[in-house]
Amino acid sequence: MTQVAITRAVSASLGQCELTHQARQSIDLDLARKQHTKYEACLERLGCKVIYLPELPNHPDAVFVEDTAIILDEIAVITRPGAISRREEIESVAATLLPFRGLLQIEAPGTLDGGDVLVIGKDIYVGLSSRSNKQAVGQMRARIAPFGYRVHSVEVHGCLHLKSAVTTVSANTVLVNPSWIDAHLFEHYEVIDIHPSEAFAANGLLIGETVIYPITFPRTAEQLDKRGIRIEPVDLSELAKAEGAVTCCSLVFTDSN
Repeated sequence: MTQVAITRAVSASLGQCELTHQARQSIDLDLARKQHTKYEACLERLGCKVIYLPELPNHPDAVFVEDTAIILDEIAVITRPGAISRREEIESVAATLLPFRGLLQIEAPGTLDGGDVLVIGKDIYVGLSSRSNKQAVGQMRARIAPFGYRVHSVEVHGCLHLKSAVTTVSANTVLVNPSWIDAHLFEHYEVIDIHPSEAFAANGLLIGETVIYPITFPRTAEQLDKRGIRIEPVDLSELAKAEGAVTCCSLVFTDSN
């Protein structure tokens, strides 16, 4: 079985991105593209077959391809992003996924960003945020129940997405910012708290037994290292100005064909 990662080239209009919890800053487009290319190389280095989708010049946030789909072993759920400006991104992602999975679609009035969905085994945690709502959670719960998944809603405060506040860093370990979610919801996993000085440090991308992790959070990285978590460091500092993070920039799944 092959690990596949779908990525999307950085848009020339990145500087016009949607922002919710951060002030707008000047983004160096050339540097953002170089950082993204190194991120893609990191995915390849860790054994992923990367599918490179072309730039969508008029869609500033399209590089954050994670928000367009949730890919389970049995099915893919095409989202309905909370930001209206992002809804035209999903068509090309759905077409890319069709050879790999059957597709389900979140429908109005549901809104859902993939960054609000954390899958751990048969448990799916969906963040209730400014981008994802209860109607989408209800649709998820009803439509993927036949595959044996349990869907849990999680209130999110102070950040854009659930995965800004919690991600998996090993099969049974989560990295959490307890200021942004109720960490007790994850108490049946091993929990590692971020260093309190690094609010955005809870986002890591687990590939196999290695976590792709931002170089901008050294104190939390040190805590992960002490717990035996293997890290592959990357610099996505320019994309972070657009409220992006390491999980946002790819859709990673197993091709069992």
